[in-house]
Amino acid sequence: MEIAGVKCVMKKDTLMIEIEGDVDHHTAKYIRSEIDKAIFYYRPQVALLNVGNVDFMDSSGLGLILGRYTSVREVGGILKIVNPSRDIEKILALAGIERLIPIIKSSGVSN
Repeated sequence: MEIAGVKCVMKKDTLMIEIEGDVDHHTAKYIRSEIDKAIFYYRPQVALLNVGNVDFMDSSGLGLILGRYTSVREVGGILKIVNPSRDIEKILALAGIERLIPIIKSSGVSN
């Protein structure tokens, strides 16, 4: 199991959030805390959640994403998911996440 990491960087009105490693019940609390600090500090118009380096995600990861969707909306912004791998994209699709949160599949978004 790889320990998950999270990095949040604000660029203009966009919060760039990058998660890497495994997102499960062991790591979700830490990731959630770090992202929430950035959301409420920066109050972004757009938050891009880059999951391109996520190796594994369970239901805790889905809960983390849905919770951050709500947090970003509370500050008046929108959340987008960026660069999911095929496996993560399947998980997101099965959960119906794309009905709420736009998913950008290409690497056309720079960090």
